[in-house]
Amino acid sequence: MSKRGYHHGNLRQALIDAALELITEKGPTGFTLSEAAKQAGVTPAAVYRHFEGREDLIAEAARQGYEIFADLMQFAYDNGQPSALAAFEATGRAYLAFARKHPGHYISMFESGISVNRTPELAAVATRARGVLEKAASDLSKHIPPDKRPPASMFSAHIWAMSHGVVELFARNSPGTQSPFPPEELLETGIGIYLRGLGLIAPDS
Repeated sequence: MSKRGYHHGNLRQALIDAALELITEKGPTGFTLSEAAKQAGVTPAAVYRHFEGREDLIAEAARQGYEIFADLMQFAYDNGQPSALAAFEATGRAYLAFARKHPGHYISMFESGISVNRTPELAAVATRARGVLEKAASDLSKHIPPDKRPPASMFSAHIWAMSHGVVELFARNSPGTQSPFPPEELLETGIGIYLRGLGLIAPDS
């Protein structure tokens, strides 16, 4: 690939796309800015017009990932309506779908060690993504008296953690592991058991 230096048409996005490929292949600490520049077809010096270092590049990849993730979660929530349970379960499935379809973004967001508070923009979009799941959780608990209602932020965080665990252990082809059941089935049954335990949905008859 020929070097195009500072004349590259969309250098910033080309570098992000290159980083996403390298992150998927080598992990967030397994590549250098020079490698990202080479993959994007630009000189290493050109990188510093847009990013101070590798962490800034990964943070921008994470921000873009959260934008996709938040939109996907919102789409899943909207399409689950008017059933609060269907909307809530859909957001869990959306988590799995995102991790599979956007591995570079997923790793940047959740496995790179980059804080969501690194930039205001990253913090805002991460909050938006969490907000979708909290809204779905809030809808699901409206029938419970306020004094007995678990905080939506608490049980949405539990479901987020459960979704993340299923992804990490069984949905991303971790070496040496094999899911005993389809990841979607593991998550759906786990969510069902959890929600029944909280009294948020009726027990199986």
